[in-house]
Amino acid sequence: MRPGAEMAIVPLVHSFTTGDGLVLVHPWMSGEVLYHPTLSRRGDRAAPGSPMARFRAQPLARIHTALDSLLSAHLAVEEAGFVAVDLYDGCMLYDFDEHRMMLCDMDEYRAGPFVLEADRLPGSTRYMAPEEFVRGAVIDIRTTVFALGRALRLLLDAGDQERQWRGTAAQLEVVGTATSAAPERRFPSVHSLVEAWRSAGPRHA
Repeated sequence: MRPGAEMAIVPLVHSFTTGDGLVLVHPWMSGEVLYHPTLSRRGDRAAPGSPMARFRAQPLARIHTALDSLLSAHLAVEEAGFVAVDLYDGCMLYDFDEHRMMLCDMDEYRAGPFVLEADRLPGSTRYMAPEEFVRGAVIDIRTTVFALGRALRLLLDAGDQERQWRGTAAQLEVVGTATSAAPERRFPSVHSLVEAWRSAGPRHA
């Protein structure tokens, strides 16, 4: 894991319980979430001037740096024995002044692997693996690999229809493996996904 990988995760500084439930306290971080589900409509990701559209319009070097932060943070998640639940662009906070990606709203992440005891997990269907919709399915680090693969695919595209890929052909192959429908066909760990992704980058094209 690269030094400081966990620094991309907005830390939890305090928590307490009220009559309405658990309260989590995080420090204020500058930036804009790439997609705000309570303030936006589905098509707003592609709207001119939206945070996602502005992010996608940046030079590739900045996008690759942001994606590396996303991946490095999940190396720390993997090392801690957790799996991603409800990872999507609404968890991605980007500071357009400092050109820094942070991850927030990660309270659904769980120790894994675990068996899904509901009909589905919470999350955006754009990022969710097939097993997240199957009661009794095993949710493990390969589920996290799928969500990260979808994030790479969606964030490294110039539009919202996945028709304007800005990465290399080799990177697209990595995404294809990461997002295989069958878990056993995916990369077996975040670490192996990250190694393949970095090897497939523009410097190696």
